[in-house]
Amino acid sequence: MSHLDQRPPAARLLGREIVRIDPDGVAHLRFLAQPEFVNRHGTVQGGFLSAMLDSATMTPLLAQLPEDRVAVTAKLEVEFLRPAPLGPFTARAWLMTKDDRVATTRGELSDPSGTVVAAATATLRILPRKR
Repeated sequence: MSHLDQRPPAARLLGREIVRIDPDGVAHLRFLAQPEFVNRHGTVQGGFLSAMLDSATMTPLLAQLPEDRVAVTAKLEVEFLRPAPLGPFTARAWLMTKDDRVATTRGELSDPSGTVVAAATATLRILPRKR
């Protein structure tokens, strides 16, 4: 799980915390939307929600990749379902398909009441880790 131990600056900005990865591979994460994330409507701007989902959908794949592999997002299709209030979010993400070169994952982002505010499907490219 050393892939997941690293918290790059973007993950810190999003307040990302990996809560757990279930035995079936479902990843559970937390994020914290900062006041700077709010748009003119008083809700979290969609780009920040997309960034949270990008991070979340990568997690179940990274949890099972060998140390000599890394993954990058090739495509992220986000669905904005409800206005997202400022504050904490939880995410759940799981692997849908995977071969040696490509994986597809799905994730949902929920507000504190448990309402899913956004969801995404990601296509991830699996590559050799650069030394």
